[in-house]
Amino acid sequence: MSAVPAPKGGACHGVRHVAIIMDGNGRWAKKRHLPRALGHQRGVEAVRRVVRAAGEMGLEAITLYAFSTENWRRPEDEISALMGLLKRFILSDLDEIAGNNVRLKIIGDHSAFAPDVVGLIENALARTAGNTGMALAIALNYGSQDEIARAAAKAAAKGPITPEAISAELDTADLPPLDLLIRTSGEVRLSNFLLWQAAYAEMQFTDVLWPDFGPEQLEDALAEFATRERRFGGR
Repeated sequence: MSAVPAPKGGACHGVRHVAIIMDGNGRWAKKRHLPRALGHQRGVEAVRRVVRAAGEMGLEAITLYAFSTENWRRPEDEISALMGLLKRFILSDLDEIAGNNVRLKIIGDHSAFAPDVVGLIENALARTAGNTGMALAIALNYGSQDEIARAAAKAAAKGPITPEAISAELDTADLPPLDLLIRTSGEVRLSNFLLWQAAYAEMQFTDVLWPDFGPEQLEDALAEFATRERRFGGR
């Protein structure tokens, strides 16, 4: 595993759980007059760098927005390319993920994908289920509004609907509370991602396109987080 500089202000600057909206692959490719698929390929390389860095920095969980429920509206060839990259990522990186005690988790409904993709995902989940290190949550066919609706329905079936009851049924219920949500590429919106979990999370929006994001940018985000005063609604 590649070396990553030690955090500047202590282990993770008090951050346990970071989520990232990985945006800008297409714009990265367009700026360089390259095929959009190559932008997605470079985006996968950024995932590798950031996941390694997150583990070495001591994060307990990192959640990555990989494929939303709305992404099905994209051209078929682009969806096919994304699925191919997902399969190659699992096949090439699972040994490293498992060997580094990382627990893979999927949020959203990955059963909607092709059977071969589902099989690879299920195998990866089973292989890392007993790991006790950092949780790597990947949002696949995920939409936060759908997640909240599903959680509310499950909570209602068990008893009174309360914030606590809904939280207990969310896809992320077994992860630490979300501390920091980062979006790359200069867009300033949540795009139906972790709406409930982000209620009191700190947010950072960077102009860096996702393929250019790496350990240095992650560390800078954590250091900037450390300068903020979190009040959780209090004074």
